[in-house]
Amino acid sequence: MENPAAYMRRALELAELGKGSVSPNPLVGCVIVADGKIIGEGYHQQYGGPHAEVHAVNSVQDTSLFPKATVYVTLEPCAHFGKTPPCANLLVQKGVKKVVIAAMDPNPLVGGKGVKILQDAGIEVETGLLEQEARWQNRRFFTQIEKNRPYVILKWAQTVDGFVARKDYSSKWISNALSRQQAHRWRAEEDAILVGKNTALYDNPSLNVRDWEGKDPIRLILDPKLSLDSSLKLFDQSQATICYNTLKSKESENLAFVKLSAEMHPSEILADLQQRKIQSVLIEGGAFVLKKFLNAELWDEARVFTSQVRFGEGIAAPVMPITPSSQIQLEDDLLSFYIHG
Repeated sequence: MENPAAYMRRALELAELGKGSVSPNPLVGCVIVADGKIIGEGYHQQYGGPHAEVHAVNSVQDTSLFPKATVYVTLEPCAHFGKTPPCANLLVQKGVKKVVIAAMDPNPLVGGKGVKILQDAGIEVETGLLEQEARWQNRRFFTQIEKNRPYVILKWAQTVDGFVARKDYSSKWISNALSRQQAHRWRAEEDAILVGKNTALYDNPSLNVRDWEGKDPIRLILDPKLSLDSSLKLFDQSQATICYNTLKSKESENLAFVKLSAEMHPSEILADLQQRKIQSVLIEGGAFVLKKFLNAELWDEARVFTSQVRFGEGIAAPVMPITPSSQIQLEDDLLSFYIHG
């Protein structure tokens, strides 16, 4: 007896393996089932590389099973020639019996065309199985297309009495080693990471991935009057860096200066990132920048570590306007997740 939801969950598990490697493409997993057994599976592994359906089709050893096979895929098979040929055509070519899709492609220029190719070829198509889970998994991709901006994640560590730094702006170390490792994992999963002038000046961070395996994000700095010293680690050109300011625009290798209005509204930053096809941004601070995005309501998630440390006085942490959607304990730190909207 086939269990469609179990097969789609497996496809979602596979899709997750592409996290941090496929942006600005979506995460996609694919499972092929015949006679109640999985005969092939795959996921989109690398931007510019073969899509999930290609990997899954290529993994099928007994190709005589295709005419009785059901394909479970987390996102509508593509119908256009991009860096790879259309996956909908590939499934038609293999003569599969049925295709079950979790979520439709949100791009109005693309969405529905993959399904039409399949249906025109006489393949049965079912949509919407575990759609909510698939949309959540690809929330960065959906946000970029539907809201025309990158997905924004706010992240900070605060003391139990509500401070993100001491009066002199120093903050080492509020959270524990396990929490810091988690933060590095998140850096590897997002396209870009953003900090304000004070964080750059007082912490002199590298904003790279150290306690985890993965790619370094693009570094983003807000430095309105270009007052930061060029000797800071953020300007070492070891990874792509963008400095937003109000004075000049200039691009060189691995370092770009982008001039914004005097207000430096978050929407201007997100508009620039959108045209650069940056799909997600992790905002690590400081308090001023975090509050700027919170007040503009231009955020999607917040991840807040609360430690048992007390400062008594210092730079106040942002106050979340909503209650956490979930919380987990990381040794003596409490990690709270907030979902906006």
